[in-house]
Formats: sequence, structure tokens, C-alpha cells
Amino acid sequence: MRALCIVLLLGALGNCSRAPEVQFFSADNYPTKLSSWGIIRTQDNAILLAASSHVYDLNTALFTDHALKLRTVHIPTGASATFASYEAFDLPVGSVISKTFFYKINTQGEALLDAEFNGDPASLNLDNIRLIETRLLVKQAAGWNALPYVWKEGKEGQDGDAYLAITGDLLNVAAANTDNLNYLVPSKNQCASCHATNHTSGEILPIGIKARHLNRADPVHGHNQLISWQDRGQLEGLPNLDELTPNALWRDETSADAPAELSHRARSYLDINCGHCHNPQGSADTSALLLDYQTHDPAALGVCKAPIAAGRGSGGYLYSIVPGQPDTSIMTFRMTTNDPGAMMPELGRSLVHAEGLALVSAWIAQMQGECR
Repeated sequence: MRALCIVLLLGALGNCSRAPEVQFFSADNYPTKLSSWGIIRTQDNAILLAASSHVYDLNTALFTDHALKLRTVHIPTGASATFASYEAFDLPVGSVISKTFFYKINTQGEALLDAEFNGDPASLNLDNIRLIETRLLVKQAAGWNALPYVWKEGKEGQDGDAYLAITGDLLNVAAANTDNLNYLVPSKNQCASCHATNHTSGEILPIGIKARHLNRADPVHGHNQLISWQDRGQLEGLPNLDELTPNALWRDETSADAPAELSHRARSYLDINCGHCHNPQGSADTSALLLDYQTHDPAALGVCKAPIAAGRGSGGYLYSIVPGQPDTSIMTFRMTTNDPGAMMPELGRSLVHAEGLALVSAWIAQMQGECR
């Protein structure tokens, strides 16, 4: 096991600095600085994580203009999450989930949009990345709160920190081989709009803390994450893993020619990118387009489904999915456009995700049948 001085240094592991301790704050007293939480902070060109914060990763993650993500979860000592087969796990009061967005950069300081991250912070170096934002989900007695923090570089000889940005922010990010990005940090309310996966109740819930997303190898230790949570005493009710179907790693093309595997990857991609709104209880339920990873009939998935409300969001096309014809399908049109009134997802991107679009297009292209 890694040193309990869990100083997950982004780069060389030098002298072991003291790991921060998590501090929990009431909803009326959230700190301005991210470092006050003790979840994650910078020191001496390194990132330090609290000993009680554990790194995790998802099988397929949300696309956010190619930003890379470092995810952690803190569960209070002596408490545990409760397993759910499909919905988000029930985490105890005092839990804090963090997601730090960053880009790897070149020697000119430009973001590398084709970079990858294996989920292990020890593989990174602060000299070669630009920290953008850290989003926290904080479990209070009344429910979850969403808090966006924006990273600012420290002055010469000082460490940087992230600062609470309730109203969000718009950051200009210089990128290699393309125009600069207008990176949108969502406001507190925008965070809540995506995490309110049940539109009726309006309750904020985690999106990624679900069995199908977490059922994979731990990026730091290599063990199955669900087993690791259970072994730490932080997950109750875990069934045999053979009973669980994990979402796919969307970029795994080892079985790309098999229709079932292609469908699995595409459904997994749509689930994490669209399913939090397009589910039977979500904010897009009135569209009758259901993209969460449950068993839905083909029409609910969009096959030969006409839009409920026509408009520029349809791109002039008739059906969400036309089997065998991705270029005349509304779904791929909305993934292709950057028009704020037509693009999907509505939040979280200013760029078109070419690889994701190619995956969904390939899935539609291999479908059989025709719309009458």
C-alpha cells in the first residue's frame, strides 16, 4: 500500500510532506479557499491529497473539452456508503467528492487536447499541467451541495490555490494546434441542474458514484474499486461482482466490429454524457428520449423517434436516430453543432467531441431497419 503519508506527489516523490486532514464545513460557512477543506492542495510543486481521500476513476467519463480529471472521495471514519445496483450509492453525511479538472501542457504552456491520464496522480508533474477547477459535492444532513472552485496560480515562490466561484467563470485556455478554448466553469446552480437527476424532487445526487461506473480497476493500486471500498469498510451491501455489469471503456476498440460491443460502448458513452438528464425522472423526460443505461425500447433510445418539439434543435431532420444513417439523425447533429440552442449536452463543452461522435455514428451506422 502507498505510504500513509499519502502525499500523492504529481511528479517525483521526494521528501514525504505531511498529508492534509479533511475539514468539514456547514452549508452557511463554506470557505473561500479550496485548501481549507484539506481534500486537495498544492505544496512545493506537488499535489497533496488527504489521507482519508481515495482516488477513483470511471469506466467512461463525461467529456469536458478534453480536460483530464482527478477524482477523490472522502467518507468519514467509521461510516460507509450503501450499495445500490443502479442508482447512486447512498453516502453518509460528511462525505466529500472532488473532481479536479486539468490539462497537460507543452513547453509553451498550451493545453494538449490529445493527452491522456491513467487516473494515478503520481504519474503527473505540476510543471507539465495547468489546473483549471475543482468541483466538490458535499453531503450535508439536508442533502448534497455542489461547489465550484477555480484555480489561481500563486505568486513567485508561493503555492497556488482554488477559490470558490459561486457564479462560475469563463476561462481562456491556450491550446496547442487549435484556437484558444473558452472553458466554462459552471455556476453553483448549473452544477445542481445536472446533478438533479430526478427533476421532480430536485435532489442533487452524485452522477459517477454508481456501480456500473466504478466497477473497474483502481487507478492507484490496481484492485477492483468496489472491492477496495468494501475492504476499507466504506461500502455495505456489495453483491458478488459476477452479478454486476460494468459500463464499457468507450475507447476500447478490441471488439469494435462486434455490434453488441459497439452498442455497449456507445450506450456507456451516452449514459454518462446524457443519461443524467435523459432518464425517466430527469429534466429531459418530456423529450421521451431516454439515454441512461437501462433497458429501453428502441423508440425511447431514439430509433425512428420524431422530436416532441420541432425547432432548430432538430437540424431539419425527422428522427433522433435513422438506422444506418448517422448523417441524417438528430442525435449526431446535436453532437456536431456548437449552436447553444441546439447542441447537446447543453453544458460542459464548447468543442465537438470528434471521437465520441465517431463512436455514436458507428453505432447508428450498423443498425438495421428503416423509418416509415
